Amino acid sequence: MKKILNDPFTYADQTLAGLCRAYPQYYRLVDGTTRVIARAGSPRPGKVGIVSGGGSGHLPVFTGYVGPGFLDAVASGDVFASPSADEMATAIRAADAGAGVLRLYGNYGGDVMNFDMAGDLAEMDGITCTTVLLADDVASAPLVEREKRRGVAGMVLAFKIAGAAAEAGLDLAGVTQVAQRAADGCRSMGVALSPCIVPQAGRPTFTLAGDEMEIGMGIHGEPGVMRGKLQTADQIADAMLDPILADLSLARGARVAVLVNSLGATPVEELFILYNRIADRLEAAGITPAHRIVGRYATSMEMAGASVSLLPLDDELAGYLAAPAECAFWKV
Repeated sequence: MKKILNDPFTYADQTLAGLCRAYPQYYRLVDGTTRVIARAGSPRPGKVGIVSGGGSGHLPVFTGYVGPGFLDAVASGDVFASPSADEMATAIRAADAGAGVLRLYGNYGGDVMNFDMAGDLAEMDGITCTTVLLADDVASAPLVEREKRRGVAGMVLAFKIAGAAAEAGLDLAGVTQVAQRAADGCRSMGVALSPCIVPQAGRPTFTLAGDEMEIGMGIHGEPGVMRGKLQTADQIADAMLDPILADLSLARGARVAVLVNSLGATPVEELFILYNRIADRLEAAGITPAHRIVGRYATSMEMAGASVSLLPLDDELAGYLAAPAECAFWKV
């Protein structure tokens, strides 16, 4: 293992401390914690709070998207491990401004269990909570079992839309409804070209030959749906896009947001090569890529690879996606 570290077991704490010191205009560590980040100057009285959380190792997800027009607070666990229920409850309390709190996070067993417990703890304090789960990874379960799917990069689009809805003054029911529509519409698929190394483990999360790729890998190294020789960028784009389009059954004239995301080590140049093919395919199908995002938005440490996410848009979702927002990793 060759990483820039002091101690593998302080990786998450020192990452979050550095993030807050580098961008104090956006982030603050909640008093008494090393793993709960809230918006600088928050909470804002009367605004619905939005909380997320999950394992470290995915920056900018989750912590990076705390800021105006995005999330209000986040609880982070160790690398690829869920935060505790107490840390999540602390994040909920930090986000509460009297209008209730939406828990918006990816569909992973540990996160679900701990956020459920955190919600119970917060409601004992009189905080009303709702939940929206992101389950956008089409590789992880068929459409008829969508409740089993993982949450991956598509959750970033839901963060943005829910954050804008809360900033616009919607109440908790309204913010939850908008976030649920974004979560319901989003679909994602990824490809891995190489694994990452979790600092505490000191070994690769999986093995992949130097000339191989795997389609449908999860962001923690969960098995994909197809492993084979490395293909061209256009073939890789098609392999990710085809199951998404089959899942969505979009009609000609549809508008979508497109997110092409690096899993960590893949350079932006290669993402644009993928986007070039995706735009060709969408336009040929009569689908308008109305909102385009290309870059490093949800990573798996230094894993090489990429993911594609599509979100069908109506006027309301498109408006919230384009609304002003600001954090260290995304400005509108």
